[in-house]
Amino acid sequence: MHRFYGHGIPGVDPKLLTGKLIVIEGADGSGRSTQISRLTTWLEAAGYPTVRVGLRQSALVSPELEKARQGNILSPRTMCLFYATDFADQLEKAIIPALKAGFVVLADRYIYTLIARELVRGLEEEWLENIFGIAIVPDAVFYLDVPPEELLQRTLAKYTALDYWESGMDLGLSRDIYTSFLKYQALMRKAFQRLQKKYGFIMIDGTLSIPKISQELKKRISQLLLKPPLPMAH
Repeated sequence: MHRFYGHGIPGVDPKLLTGKLIVIEGADGSGRSTQISRLTTWLEAAGYPTVRVGLRQSALVSPELEKARQGNILSPRTMCLFYATDFADQLEKAIIPALKAGFVVLADRYIYTLIARELVRGLEEEWLENIFGIAIVPDAVFYLDVPPEELLQRTLAKYTALDYWESGMDLGLSRDIYTSFLKYQALMRKAFQRLQKKYGFIMIDGTLSIPKISQELKKRISQLLLKPPLPMAH
């Protein structure tokens, strides 16, 4: 039975949300999107209707949020409120309707990334928990844990450049973006380890091969469903 972390959304009875909410967390380069694509194919092939959601996908504020990210001028608190608005819009228009209809919702990151980012930037945990008290408690949260050094190699191999925000350049950790990236991702990893103790993530070794991670996710997700979706082939 679903419930909200805090005050929730007025008029929404979480007891009527019969679907499953499964969250895949992890830094950029941890393999989240790859695993969600594999899970979507696996679930839909077995007849489980599936919806994918993620950060910065709200039609309401995502264009403005992207402009704010490019400008690098907003305070952490203001940026957090932008992300909270984006999340609330998706929650109301995508996540809750899908759960009401009995869908499996696969979230490519959730409120935990947003909380971790702002904890690293010095915002109060109590304030953040209140802001994101509208969130539905997922049925399972998986965190793909990858060391910063490995993330750096993967990111450079894929994009040949580093993102300003994912490198924590706004924090003044280092003038060198590569050093800043390593320091920032180490801080984020530590924040997630702290959150894991509170929210009970399932930690997955993100340095394993794609098939091995997929196998582990499928095994654990099968336990959440009324019937196993499919044989867990690679």
